[in-house]
Amino acid sequence: MCSINSNEIYSIAPEEEKDLNADPSPSGISVQQFAVTAEYCGHRFDYVLSGLLGVSRTFSQKLIKEGQTRLIPERRIKPSIKLSDGDIISVTVPPPETLDLEPQDIDFETVYEDKDVIVINKPAGLVVHPAPGHWSGTLVHGLLFRYPDIGMLNGVRRPGIVHRLDATTSGLMVVARNGLAQEGLFKDFKERRVYKEYLALCYGTPKNACGSVKFPIGRDPYNRHRMTCVEDGREARTDYKVFWSRGGCSLISCLLHSGRTHQIRVHMQALRCPLVGDTLYAPSRPSPFASGRVFLHSWKLSFRHPRSGEKMSFIRHLPDELTAYIKKVRQENGRS
Repeated sequence: MCSINSNEIYSIAPEEEKDLNADPSPSGISVQQFAVTAEYCGHRFDYVLSGLLGVSRTFSQKLIKEGQTRLIPERRIKPSIKLSDGDIISVTVPPPETLDLEPQDIDFETVYEDKDVIVINKPAGLVVHPAPGHWSGTLVHGLLFRYPDIGMLNGVRRPGIVHRLDATTSGLMVVARNGLAQEGLFKDFKERRVYKEYLALCYGTPKNACGSVKFPIGRDPYNRHRMTCVEDGREARTDYKVFWSRGGCSLISCLLHSGRTHQIRVHMQALRCPLVGDTLYAPSRPSPFASGRVFLHSWKLSFRHPRSGEKMSFIRHLPDELTAYIKKVRQENGRS
């Protein structure tokens, strides 16, 4: 029996943030003080500072080495020293570098948020990050508008984008709200401990009801806008399962084990089953959707919370325009 199983997501020790006070200055520099409590007793200075400030370990080490921290009782400071219950940490946080982005009110659904992460449901047509031809109106601009605090990551104003969806794709994304979360999520994506499952409608029917596509992916040498399966490309793996086939189309689920550009679209085209609406990889087939929409939706997302280690799982079903098209296909072919 075909099935797609979620990856194992490991747990890590939870931490608590204890911010006693913050003393912002007109120059943008802030001096913050923290009391070391029992949960941090015996831990390295850089680890404790990372958890308290919500920044990456690398940035906390940078602050320590640049002399931006003090300890009471006073002693020689280095990242590896162990802290004791009752120690007082004083840290001078420099002003963030500026990123020339004007926050904009962009329409997207927030599925979940806390002080470390935001899970969103991205609509199709929304570009994630500014790029040539899309310098405004992106998800990044919308995040800066809705969550002004997200701009401060490790001393630089930039929203914590740790993975992306194509503009043509809708569905679930997780965004880091601080440096600590960004570092943890980056690591888990790199080590493939994040579960990402998509729903797609493709033309035709794959030869097997379920399977795994492992063709490496690289840039198409004949069209710089496309990716293709090439022998010297980057390793890529997509598991798929067929739910049903009607009217020359098949509804499938796809599980990503890597995150290559256009991966599902390229792998399904390689099986001669390109996605409905994908005029880039199926140019001879007219799209039934408005411009900028492929039948591909990130419907399941699971990851471990970067601070608590708790497994977080989210589901967002197909948006209305995709559900309506499925109903149309099935009704026209004798199924409601």
